[in-house]
Amino acid sequence: MPRDFGRGDDRRGDRGDRGDRHGGAGRGINPNYFLPKPVKVGDEVDVKIEAMASKGDGIAKKDGFVIFVKDAKEGQTLKVKITEVRTRFAMGEVLGEAEAAPEASADAASDSDESEEEA
Repeated sequence: MPRDFGRGDDRRGDRGDRGDRHGGAGRGINPNYFLPKPVKVGDEVDVKIEAMASKGDGIAKKDGFVIFVKDAKEGQTLKVKITEVRTRFAMGEVLGEAEAAPEASADAASDSDESEEEA
C-alpha cells in the first residue's frame, strides 16, 4: 500500500503524469526546431532585406529561415556571409551587392530584344 504523506488526494488531478503545473504540454516546440537549417556558418547567400529589426539590423529570409544582417537597409539585395546560426535565426555580414540572378538577367535580355524588334 502506498504511503500517504498527508497531502490528501492525488495532487496531479486530471493532468495524468505529465508533471507540469499548468495542465498543458509545456511551451510547445515548433516542429521546424529540429529540421536542418537552410544555411550554415561560412555560407555566402544572396538575400533581399525585407524589413528592419528594432536594433537596426536588416531582416532577410532564406527558405523561411530568418537572417539578421548588420548594416543593411530595407530593399537592398546583398551577398551575405553567415557568421552565426542559432535554432530560429542566423546572423550575417554584408560582403557586397548581390550578383544578378541568371534568370533575371536572361529575362531582361529577352525584354530588350523584344523592344528592339518593335522599334
